[in-house]
Amino acid sequence: MIKKTLTTSLLASSMLLGQSALAYEAGDIFIKAGAITVDPQENSSDIRITSPNLGAATGAKVGLDSDTQLGLVFTYMATDRVGIELLAATPFEHNISGAGVISGAGTLGSTKHLPPTLSVQYYLADPEAKFQPYLGAGINYTIFFDEDTSPTLTAAIGPLAELAGAPAGAVEATSTKLAIEDSIGASLQVGFNYEITDNIGLNAAVWWMNIDADAEITAKTNIGTVKAKVDVDVDPYVYMVGAYYKF
Repeated sequence: MIKKTLTTSLLASSMLLGQSALAYEAGDIFIKAGAITVDPQENSSDIRITSPNLGAATGAKVGLDSDTQLGLVFTYMATDRVGIELLAATPFEHNISGAGVISGAGTLGSTKHLPPTLSVQYYLADPEAKFQPYLGAGINYTIFFDEDTSPTLTAAIGPLAELAGAPAGAVEATSTKLAIEDSIGASLQVGFNYEITDNIGLNAAVWWMNIDADAEITAKTNIGTVKAKVDVDVDPYVYMVGAYYKF
C-alpha cells in the first residue's frame, strides 16, 4: 500500500512539474509595461505653398524629435507559439523643427500622437524555454492630435512664400494653425521575453512602423488665408524595455 501510494504521488508530481515547465500555452495572457521610445527616422518633402498655388519652397523641410512614454502591451497566446499583441502607450509628443535650408529656424510647432499597433507574433523557442525570442508583423494606426504652432512658424510664412517664388516682403502672417492627418501602415517587430518566475518576466522589443504625417498649415496673412502642405515619412523605430505578468 505504501509503495503504491508513493508511486501515485511520484506520478502526480511528475505531471505537475511537466505542466509548470510548459512556459507558453494557448490561452495565456501577458500584460507588459515599461519605458517606450518613438524615434522618428523622418524623410520630409519640401514645404509647398498650395493657396495661392506658388509651389514648393525649395529645400525647406521639417524634422521631428523623439519622445519616451509609458508603454503597455497586451498579448494573447493563440497557440503555444503564436501570439496576438496590442501595443498601447500614453500619448507621445514631438517637437517639429525646421530642416533643410530652414534648419536654423528652430521649433515650428508640436504634435501629440497615439500609435496603437496590432501584431501577430511567432515565438521561435520551445514552449518550455525561459528565453523566448519572437518575430512579429502587423498594422499600425496613428492618431495625431493637439497640433500646435510657434511664433517661429508664423514669422517663417513670408520667407517660405519667397522661396516658392513670391516677391520679397509680399506675404506677412499674423497667426498659423496646423492639422495632421491620421496614418495607417504596416509594422514589423523583433523582441524577447525572459521568464523569472512562472508568472513574472522581463521583456524587450523593437518595432519599425510605417507612419506618414501629411500636414497642412493655415496662415492668416496680409493677402488673406495662405495654406501650405508638407508630407513626412516618419517611419520610426520604437524601442521598449519592461516587465510582464502572465495570467
